[in-house]
Amino acid sequence: MERMGASRPLPNTPKDTLCAAIEAISVSTELVDEELKPYLDTMLTDAIERKKGIAHQVAESGILPVLAQILRRKSTLTTHTARLVAELARDAPVREQCFDTGIVSALVTLLLSQDQDLLLHVTQGIARICYDSNLQQERFLRLGAVPRLVSVLLQHSENQALLSSCLLALCNLADMGEEDGSMLAWEEGAYFGEGERMFRGTSRYSFGISSAITVVRLKQWTNGQYSVTVEVLQRCSAMLWGANNGRQSGHHLQNFSHLGNCPKLYKVIKCSVKNIPRNWNLRAAVFHTLL
Repeated sequence: MERMGASRPLPNTPKDTLCAAIEAISVSTELVDEELKPYLDTMLTDAIERKKGIAHQVAESGILPVLAQILRRKSTLTTHTARLVAELARDAPVREQCFDTGIVSALVTLLLSQDQDLLLHVTQGIARICYDSNLQQERFLRLGAVPRLVSVLLQHSENQALLSSCLLALCNLADMGEEDGSMLAWEEGAYFGEGERMFRGTSRYSFGISSAITVVRLKQWTNGQYSVTVEVLQRCSAMLWGANNGRQSGHHLQNFSHLGNCPKLYKVIKCSVKNIPRNWNLRAAVFHTLL
């Protein structure tokens, strides 16, 4: 296949080297998908293995805008590229450049897809990019990520992996989550009222002595309008609760103000969202923190 306007030759280095992959991706407009895929595979393998220095190498190479363009093309490589971006986003040097390079806006646009495999990688990428970054969280909020995440969650709640990824992304947007949600086990809780759905994620640590409870509530106010509430509570075991309070009530999620070792951390993100995703339908976002 003849390529028009090639400005530089393709790398002669073996395809299994990261430098060759980066160089090839940087001229991706001169390659067809079949030729580009092996180089994306190389980078994906290195990213999954967390190869030393890959994050800085990618961030300094200037290929993130190219990856954003590949995502926008919606080709056979879209899902593959979304997975690569999600893996690269584990590292801060890449996360910091995702907005200016167009990665953030490309991921938000892809939330409109119906491809559940693609949505899984997209939501994982969003969760990791906005982890522990108020700036990135605000950027995603302004682009309308919350209503689209809610829409994906409601449409595909039977897909446990995608459900968990959406919930983690919502938690991280509220600055209440984790970079990697693999330690969180999510389950849908009881309904408290009409139009309400509640999801509870539990993460155990300290050898089972205590656990963190993450609660995400969706409340439908009007047709297609939802509020999203995210809470994180520290729950102590009955034994630890009894040692500190003289009574066993460690299974309850209230009255933790007396436990210095298990502080109650509460944060809420409320926003008006549309069930049917549209641009700029996030009307307000209010954050409250009570310590």
